[in-house]
Amino acid sequence: MAHNGGRAQSAVIELQDVAAARRPWVTGSVPAADRRVPAVSTRLARADVLGGWKVRWDIGRMSYTVLPGVYAVGKPTPESPVLVTANYKLTFDALRGRLAGIDAWILVLDTRGINVWCAAGKGTFGTRELIDRIAAVNLARIVSHRTVILPQLGAPGVAAHEVRQATGFRVKYGPVRAEDLPAYLAAGQEKNDAMRKVTFRLRERMSIAPAELAHAWPFMLAVIAGAALLALPVAAGYGARFFQFFLPLLGSVLVGAVAFPALLPWVPFRAFALKGALLGTIWAAGAAIVAGVAPGTAGGIVLAGAPITAFISMNFTGSSTFTSQPGAALEVRRGLIPMIVSLVAGIGLSVAARLASF
Repeated sequence: MAHNGGRAQSAVIELQDVAAARRPWVTGSVPAADRRVPAVSTRLARADVLGGWKVRWDIGRMSYTVLPGVYAVGKPTPESPVLVTANYKLTFDALRGRLAGIDAWILVLDTRGINVWCAAGKGTFGTRELIDRIAAVNLARIVSHRTVILPQLGAPGVAAHEVRQATGFRVKYGPVRAEDLPAYLAAGQEKNDAMRKVTFRLRERMSIAPAELAHAWPFMLAVIAGAALLALPVAAGYGARFFQFFLPLLGSVLVGAVAFPALLPWVPFRAFALKGALLGTIWAAGAAIVAGVAPGTAGGIVLAGAPITAFISMNFTGSSTFTSQPGAALEVRRGLIPMIVSLVAGIGLSVAARLASF
């Protein structure tokens, strides 16, 4: 795309602008060189909030995207800053929603609907895409300066010197959080220490929990099926036996998806799988004691419940600032077999205890 002629480039720009103009969050257009750029609202509508809620629950996640290209907020001029972001709409909304009263250009890269941090790791928020997008939108004709501002979390994917060599644009890395952009721009594009700090506070951790719950449905189905089988035969006391297995194991799923992110900083161990196994063991043992089940059945519940919690907890390695990509891969390799062994042992012990009760 970066090497197309002027005619092809104009056609690409026109297609982007026409398609973007149909979006409800596009409020009009502003002049830019020999064209008009879609202007977007900085106020999130009810549909935007609902859309964000749905993708948090993994509903339509991979199709929640914005057309790549250039957009405007306020009434930007050739001297206005250029803010670069991903085409995942939740990320795009987080950016535009913080720009009320600011005149700026937003350059949206094609990250395949992935947020900036993850896309930088996967290479879609990367050097080549930034170079190509700058060329595709004719950014050099829209602005008089030669600076683009990227989110700090996009730094691992972009080689700034290569971008400058290819486009003439200097790359600057802005704050970690979009909420700090107004202060950053007001300070002459200078960051303080707080703007550089990556946090993983309770609210940030819990924002991931709905998606993990949505992904946990196979575990829930397995728990229902397992409890139904272990409670056989269907006779007097079947319901009580069913809930003796179902409630502790269902709780193991919920502990992994909800309690784990809430308690993450305070649970011992470095590995997420070990943290989850500890929480799962405490929960399953406590639930078995409260349910008043026999020792053999309680042991089976603990052995089966702990790896369920550990596995779900391990999924948070991809969302956390506590881990690195190689470390997460290493944890999966080391933790998967012990989890499987514990789960199989728990099922076997539960079956043996159930048969012994006849």
